[in-house]
Amino acid sequence: MAKVAFIGMGVMGYPMAGHLKVKGGHDVTVYNRTVAKAEAWAKQFDGKFAPTPAAAAEGADFVFTCVGNDDDLRSVTIGKDGVLSGMKAGAILIDNTTASAEVARELHAAAKEKGVDFIDAPVSGGQAGAENGVLTVMCGGDEAVFGKARPVIDAYARMVGLMGAVGAGQLTKMINQICIAGVVQGLAEGIHFGKQAGLDIEKVVEVISKGAAGSWQMENRHKTMNIGKYDFGFAVDWMRKDLDIVLSEARRNKAKLPLTALVDQFYGDVQAMGGNRWDTSSLLARLDKK
Repeated sequence: MAKVAFIGMGVMGYPMAGHLKVKGGHDVTVYNRTVAKAEAWAKQFDGKFAPTPAAAAEGADFVFTCVGNDDDLRSVTIGKDGVLSGMKAGAILIDNTTASAEVARELHAAAKEKGVDFIDAPVSGGQAGAENGVLTVMCGGDEAVFGKARPVIDAYARMVGLMGAVGAGQLTKMINQICIAGVVQGLAEGIHFGKQAGLDIEKVVEVISKGAAGSWQMENRHKTMNIGKYDFGFAVDWMRKDLDIVLSEARRNKAKLPLTALVDQFYGDVQAMGGNRWDTSSLLARLDKK
């Protein structure tokens, strides 16, 4: 059992911290900007909550963060009352936020000055993956530090991999989002085409999902897409945040991402339709719009 702090009780962090407490058996203290969520978590999981990130991190062996974006991450780590002001030397800071590789390297440098180790560890699998403890975790950091952290991370993960040095986890998550964007757009166009052609989409998917066209998105989203329901996963606002990170990194490393840039624009169209909180499969709504 380790002493653990978890910062960020959103739709991902709340269940992830729960798995660290129940499955991992760790002594967990949480912090959330909205105190009521931290209180609810502590009551549900018989854990503790703290008034600041620094207070939650005090004495912890492992501190996890899972917040919205780079600025949120800076606020809870190096900002006033951030976790680094409360962490002990030799502790490990593990960031599960989907953020930039740049901020990961920035936090690694800040942590090093405090004698704290750092791993960037963005996750994939969505809310369902977090709730079921089967997330994919892409890590960047030192191999020895990763070796210490992995048994703790395992509490909420199905797959955990070390991708390289600090920042490599975030870069791998960017690839994950690039691939998802292309697959969802292809699926949306396929379903739209089938409907326009008068085909039975269920029958179509039953056949093609068993061949080369099959994907997680097809298996898990085609039914809800076909009936125009888009409240079953990762929100468009968050996908656009992620794709902005991807495209910014591509401008730095000179990668050519024409499809990703186009799909990002399509998600902008969905937002203009009022679909900010629809899930990413809502690219179909844009095509089906009369």
